[in-house]
Amino acid sequence: MLDTPDLLRLLHPFLAVTVVMPLIGVVVYFAVQTRQRRLAVANKTKSTIAPVVGKEHVRVGQWLAGAVVGLVLLGLAHPIFKTIARENAWAEDPFRVVFVVAMYVLTLAALVLLYRSSARHWRAIFAILTGMGLWLLGMQPGVFRRGYEWQVSHFYLGMAAAMLMIFALATLPEIYKSKRWRLTHAALNTVAVLLFISQGITGVRDLLEIPLHWQEPFIYQCDFQNKSC
Repeated sequence: MLDTPDLLRLLHPFLAVTVVMPLIGVVVYFAVQTRQRRLAVANKTKSTIAPVVGKEHVRVGQWLAGAVVGLVLLGLAHPIFKTIARENAWAEDPFRVVFVVAMYVLTLAALVLLYRSSARHWRAIFAILTGMGLWLLGMQPGVFRRGYEWQVSHFYLGMAAAMLMIFALATLPEIYKSKRWRLTHAALNTVAVLLFISQGITGVRDLLEIPLHWQEPFIYQCDFQNKSC
């Protein structure tokens, strides 16, 4: 039976499936349509694709970037605050609690300012601050990073995808100025799509491995190296 901690844990995969994954599909579709229209215009041939497709690609892409960063923050919140509560960190180490809360506030503020910034240097600064905030939170106690298998880690692959989304958001104005930037944008976001696919696989695997809240005291007594209890 699922209790409150289990239901909170399911918020991250629920929003990934219902919000982020559909947005990825829409962004990829608009990206292909934008590319086809650009080629048609370059070849001076008639295209049935509406000129507005490029703006729609940008708009939904911005939604996707924000949704991915928000999803990472949500996914980190459960293990971080669960560990803080279990270890009574507010009494033992109040600075740690204040630091975590401050990082959440500052990371969200940096993301909002990244959306609002137009100057290149400010976009770079707020993109770096947003990425740093995610990594500092990701390194907190309680976050399962699967460091012994980093190449198939849900955490590291997810963070890499989030960094690419932040980079795409920060460099958005540049793709209108240079063909090189457009090709870079396309190449990096192709990698991002592959990372999102990996998130679906590793996320399902991790859900299978995580015991229910009431089972944890018993399951964690097992010998995971020798696969015996």
